[in-house]
Amino acid sequence: METVNRDSSAVAGAFGQLAVAWLTMFIVGSDLFVISPLLPLIAADYEVPPTAAGWSVTAFAITYMVSAPLLGHLADRVGRARVLTCCLCAFGTANLFTALAGNFAWLLVTRIAAGAAAAGVSPSVYALTGAGAPAEQRASRLAIAVSGLLMSLSLGTPVGLLTAAWLCWPAVFFALGVVSLPLAGANHRIWRHSPAPISRAAAAEGLTPPAVAARLAPTVLWSAALYSVYTYLGEGLSASGYPAEQIAQVLLFYGSGAMAGTLLGGRFADRLGAQLAISVGLLALCSSLLLLLIALKSEMFVSCAFGLVSLSAQLFFPAQQLRLAHHFCNSRAAILAWNNSALFLGISLGSLIGGQAIGLAGYDSDLVIAAAIAAVAWISTHDGHRRSETGITLPHRRFGARAG
Repeated sequence: METVNRDSSAVAGAFGQLAVAWLTMFIVGSDLFVISPLLPLIAADYEVPPTAAGWSVTAFAITYMVSAPLLGHLADRVGRARVLTCCLCAFGTANLFTALAGNFAWLLVTRIAAGAAAAGVSPSVYALTGAGAPAEQRASRLAIAVSGLLMSLSLGTPVGLLTAAWLCWPAVFFALGVVSLPLAGANHRIWRHSPAPISRAAAAEGLTPPAVAARLAPTVLWSAALYSVYTYLGEGLSASGYPAEQIAQVLLFYGSGAMAGTLLGGRFADRLGAQLAISVGLLALCSSLLLLLIALKSEMFVSCAFGLVSLSAQLFFPAQQLRLAHHFCNSRAAILAWNNSALFLGISLGSLIGGQAIGLAGYDSDLVIAAAIAAVAWISTHDGHRRSETGITLPHRRFGARAG
């Protein structure tokens, strides 16, 4: 009977951790994604050009990318749960001040604060979720946490846009702030038995620039390939004569594919190893981009092809997180924070590359270039794997050979 009670308690605890992690990432993702469709309303309210209003997005993204590694290192040293709770409180407060910003300059200040706070939330959620999971379920649980971020794109963003239309755009950020503060308390309770902070020397073990660069190169290349295509999806389809209704259908298939790919990628990585899941995901992304090119040329199965691209791409991310967590087990928050920064760097590069490709030769050329970048990412991940075999991350291999 005691064994049954312990098992039931463990299941309930795991469910609670996953629920809180999922909701936390959903709120952070909603804040990240919702501001783009609100830019026209913000520009009109503050009487600034739309291009100037776009700086609110840029300020958040740049601050996030710069702050994430610093807060990740801090989380490994003073405690991931403590940093998560404090940053989530700061995140909620920043959103409340965003709703109250009296002019555009103060809005930018609050978005910078929100970006810095979010940078301390996401890596700590990922690190705590992975550390609290059995080894054979680690990637699956990480995938569930990531799915909260993806769901915010397909659910949180449209709900926020409707709220802004019914009420006003500050109401969106007020709601995000109000939800974030009690969520900080929920995270504090659910992770109160998380592992204790580790020493500074242990946290720095193996986290050298060559090792980090080799491990994060696939993330940068993967996100560059994916977002060079996604960023200009609407523009590319519109230029090809697709109506708004069909573009909306494509986005629905794309979002569904992303959710399915993330969950499948986690299961795949747990069962067959992160290295194999990463390889399959990158090769599938490369192949599906070329299939998408054929679908666009033939004007057949376009929505399904975009869904396949999204599904294939998302096989990569939970497996990459699992591999990083295994090889830098003493610095999980730090390396996952660096991985998030690498993701944002890749998004920026992908947007730049995609814009140049479309301007010179159209959306078809963008797809070919993206497929080539995915192929280079596949090569880079195998190069990183060979480096680990020769000793760069040798001290960490005892924590999980299947990480690759």
